[in-house]
Amino acid sequence: MTTARVLLICCFGTWFTCHGAETKSAARPDAPIKNVLFIISDDLRANVLGCYGDPRCKTPNIDRLAAQSMVFDRAYCQGVWCAPSRTSFMHSRYQGSGDTNLGEHFIKHGYYSARVGKIYHMRVPGDIIDGTDGKDIASTWIEKFNSPGLEAGTPGDYACLNLNVFTKELEGRQSTAMPHRMFVSVRYEGDGSDQPDHKTATKTIALLGQKRDKPFFIAAGLVRPHYPMVAPEPYFEPYPWQSMVLPEQRANDLADIPKAGRSKSTSTSTGIENYPDNQKRMWSAYYASVSFMDAQVGRILADLDRLGLRQSTAVVFTSDHGYHLGDHGFWQKSNLHEEVTRVPLMISVPGYQTGRSDSIVELVDLLPTLAELAGLEKVAGAQGTSLVPLLKSPRSTVKEGALSLNKGFSWRTKGWAYMRYQDETEELYDMHQDPEQFTNLAHDPRYQDTLEAQRIQLAARLQAIGLHKASLR
Repeated sequence: MTTARVLLICCFGTWFTCHGAETKSAARPDAPIKNVLFIISDDLRANVLGCYGDPRCKTPNIDRLAAQSMVFDRAYCQGVWCAPSRTSFMHSRYQGSGDTNLGEHFIKHGYYSARVGKIYHMRVPGDIIDGTDGKDIASTWIEKFNSPGLEAGTPGDYACLNLNVFTKELEGRQSTAMPHRMFVSVRYEGDGSDQPDHKTATKTIALLGQKRDKPFFIAAGLVRPHYPMVAPEPYFEPYPWQSMVLPEQRANDLADIPKAGRSKSTSTSTGIENYPDNQKRMWSAYYASVSFMDAQVGRILADLDRLGLRQSTAVVFTSDHGYHLGDHGFWQKSNLHEEVTRVPLMISVPGYQTGRSDSIVELVDLLPTLAELAGLEKVAGAQGTSLVPLLKSPRSTVKEGALSLNKGFSWRTKGWAYMRYQDETEELYDMHQDPEQFTNLAHDPRYQDTLEAQRIQLAARLQAIGLHKASLR
């Protein structure tokens, strides 16, 4: 067995090997938590995680965290690409920033606050290669640490899959600001320690040890599976491209989707439709980078347990938004369909219930939730709702629907997905009968009462938070 394979097995099994039995919490509900560990992935669609139902992708560490958490099956982002989403949840505002951000609120109450990696928007790969801060907000942190890496320049088997380019040469690779960088993967020989996410995990582990005696808010921002999808070779091995299953495609699928609702990045516009096998390779590389990211989560959580911090720390895991991988012929993000707006979200709090909730929640809810768990006062101007009631009673309800924004609005309730764009075009989907959103019912006479009800609900939410169509750019 190669050294790399041994390392892979160790990484996949880190938390299972060291922590095979679930630890019982000694904390009591309603006692303020001392610490917060906030872990966020990048471009991670919820349904590729094992704990969200994917039978192929290997995410044992995140799955174990899910078993020790309240898992939210209907969690939605507010921005559908990195910058607006991250600004939104860090300030608990549906659009733009507020007067107080998440880390600043904890600093105000005596907490140590630190960022490791990407929390606010960074150009990936640009800021990662340069080791720069991106659109970071300094008031959020007492300390900040970037995690640089070579990204597409990592020596190894490079592929630009929409161009059908495969090479080991370092020259000519698609990277920062280049038009085809979204379809890049690198499979290489190594233990992963040179990668940004490994560096983020290593630094987070160091901070946990250094700051264990003082209340802390530590945010670890992992950049995978964001392109370029770079991972050591053993992480690709469980996902041979030949076994990848592509999303269902239907004839004339886009005929009932208005122009405003269509992704600009399609199989046709990017050229990847010419290479069906490379679409499978995209899935293989995405899975590989998810598994590599999962291994870093496992390293962090194993050390949290080793240090005896688990019983005083709330752990949150989520992503900034989801991602299209050929669904409806769409790729990437920046539209209002389910694969993009839905995100994984799990919150593990000592003394609180574990399980699953299908109540609608939003990423703007994180700030008020963590503030309440820590016993801090509410943040003036925060637009989210504390999820503590759901941590105590997962079948309860805290809000009627979830709002996402992108040149229009998505209004997601338990049974329906409704989109209304700036040009007044609409989409409506029955999410019980049509969860993959193949049939737009907005113009079906049988659903006009439902459509009108969704319009009214959306208008009420927009009025409540002071937004309207003209406010979007």
